[in-house]
This record gives sequence, C-alpha cells and structure tokens, in this order.
Amino acid sequence: MILPLPLPLALFSQIGLPEILIILFVVLLLFGGRLPNLARSLGQSLVQFKKGLRDDEPSAKGSPPRGGDSDGPAR
Repeated sequence: MILPLPLPLALFSQIGLPEILIILFVVLLLFGGRLPNLARSLGQSLVQFKKGLRDDEPSAKGSPPRGGDSDGPAR
C-alpha cells in the first residue's frame, strides 16, 4: 500500500533537474555578490576550528588532559 505524501512533500516530488537548475540560477543572481565573502568567512572559521582542536589535544608525553588528574576522586 502506497501512502500519499503530505502536501508540502508532494510538491517537492515534482521538481526535476531543469527546475533545480533554474532555482540555482536565480539564487546565484540574487546572492552572487555575497558568495565570495561567505566562502572566505566559512574557510577562516574552519581553519580556526581546526587550530582550536589541535590546541586542546593533550601532549603525547603522557601528561593528563587539562580537566585535572584522572586517578583521584572529583572534589
């Protein structure tokens, strides 16, 4: 038995490749000037995130993580 899709989802099932390309073209026309700035800020955010992950890793010399020592009860 095939259940009918709710109305909002049924509308999207009728969209094909030509319609998607037209929508992408319109979006590019509307927001094309902002895309380089958006991509640049996204790249900078990703670099800072990775740098933060590297800074938070404990060193390989066997020192405990910054959270404190792990062999004692929490006080």
